[in-house]
Amino acid sequence: MPIDDAVKTQAPPRRFASAKDIEEFVSVLEAYERGVIGPDEFRTFRLTRGIYGQRQDDVQMIRVKIPQGILSGDQLRRLGRVAREHSRGFGHVTTRQNVQFHFVKMAAVPKAMEALEAVGLTTREACGNTVRNITACPMAGVCADEPFDVTPYGEALTRFFLRNPICQALPRKFKIALSGCPTDCAMGAMHDIGVIARTREVDGRREIGFKVVIGGGLSVSPQNAWVLHEFLPPERLLPVCEAIVRVFDRTGNRKNKGQARMKYAIRKLGFETFKAEIEKELFGLPAMRDPEAGRYVEDARPPRPEAPADLHTRIARSGVPSFRAWAATNTRPQRQRGYSMAFITLPRGDVTTEQFEAIAGIAETYGNGAVRTAQDQNILVRWVKSEELPAVHRALEAIGLGQGEAGRLLDPTSCPGAESCKIAITGSRELALAVKSALSASAGNGGGHLVEAASDLRIKISGCPNSCGQHHVAGIGFHGAARNANGCAVPAYQMFLGGSVDGDGAHFGRRSAKIPARRVPEALTRLLALFRDERLPGESALAFYKRVDLERVNTVLADLTTCSEADLRDDDFKDIGSDRPFEMEVGEGECAT
Repeated sequence: MPIDDAVKTQAPPRRFASAKDIEEFVSVLEAYERGVIGPDEFRTFRLTRGIYGQRQDDVQMIRVKIPQGILSGDQLRRLGRVAREHSRGFGHVTTRQNVQFHFVKMAAVPKAMEALEAVGLTTREACGNTVRNITACPMAGVCADEPFDVTPYGEALTRFFLRNPICQALPRKFKIALSGCPTDCAMGAMHDIGVIARTREVDGRREIGFKVVIGGGLSVSPQNAWVLHEFLPPERLLPVCEAIVRVFDRTGNRKNKGQARMKYAIRKLGFETFKAEIEKELFGLPAMRDPEAGRYVEDARPPRPEAPADLHTRIARSGVPSFRAWAATNTRPQRQRGYSMAFITLPRGDVTTEQFEAIAGIAETYGNGAVRTAQDQNILVRWVKSEELPAVHRALEAIGLGQGEAGRLLDPTSCPGAESCKIAITGSRELALAVKSALSASAGNGGGHLVEAASDLRIKISGCPNSCGQHHVAGIGFHGAARNANGCAVPAYQMFLGGSVDGDGAHFGRRSAKIPARRVPEALTRLLALFRDERLPGESALAFYKRVDLERVNTVLADLTTCSEADLRDDDFKDIGSDRPFEMEVGEGECAT
């Protein structure tokens, strides 16, 4: 039964859009079309407005900035409309909680921007050398393990940096993430700034604050972030972040794009020197600002003290088998008794127009009228009365999104890959589907126990070494590559084992075998069998792949990694999902422009 209208409240409107941005975009586009400005100048401008070139010359990708992944029902419906009218009928949730639309004609870009602006959504600074979308754990405010809600602080940081002159032309892109609990759930350790909530006791009083880490990153040279502050009071968060951005602006490499991220500046200067520069910058800043400027108050429900403490567990274990399977992996109790959160598993992160509209209705009927996108490319509905979880699942099944396994082994993450990206080598999206299909088939053919034993392992796939799919911090990660067989290119994936992010920082996977693309699903099933046969008592899959001898892995996969003409089939010369012979078609990417 839906939440009573008397109880239900709506989240306050969150507007980040500006009509002036669209007017300016139209003006600059017209100047470019008249030849008043050149392609390089226009490219730099449009990237800061979230418009990214594709592999295909005549279409664009639009990246919509979704601060902390929060979307209202009206915004979800508008995203669905943009998908239908200007893209391919679906959008794509990214690992930075944004929503992207591909294959958009440049002539349609201003219309799409206008449609988004009407509901407060913006593309501003979703790309380019700017402070990108500020991300946060999607469970912030309802997680039982967090010391406090980081949402207001992410909101304040977003509103401070958005359109701020200090970060419109940085040496390189800049990423910030906020985690609500000690496990660093938002993966701050791989960001330029990671903010992790914590508390301490001082003279019998509980104080809230943040652990702040800086300089993390992935790409071809991954770096675990350095600890800048073990405990930073909330009132200092915004000025410290501003000082960090200003120091990066001064010290970053503007000559070599491949060495331009902040981690390189810290490596060059040394962490202690860089830290001293931050302190000097702080000394010259204006008086401390209010860290809660632009505060967003999460739409909370009053506690339900009448709800049994075990209500979520009892509901999740009842009902039809399909619901129980979904509830076991996709739902969790909130810290507010009587309420639950429900993850919506999005295969490859895709959402159709119809699904956008239906999810809006589900959030308004059973939740608090809003959802949050997640870094694993799924969507979270919060504030669901636990007894209404079966109704939520039925509604999701009706739109083809009733499957479980969110954030687990059978839910691989992937970037857009060679389908649209200029610098991608392989079709990572197609591999994600093939991997899920192969592992699901294994589970259905007697391997269910094994898949369940390794269920907390994450698979992440990138179409190139730059780690947009975050393969470096996956239990099993892959990035697109190529191999050569008698002068012919073979699509392949470089595999990494044992990556993760936790309260001790980022742990990067060890480089392992390079496998022809079509053989990757078989390689995964063998790796799971190796885990089954050689794990220690009680050992998790992640722990196993962190310590397993790489030579042992190479032996198990030896026949799959061979790449001589005698060993290859015709299909090995075609990428997954393609019927054409594979060719290396890598262009100049715009992610470093």
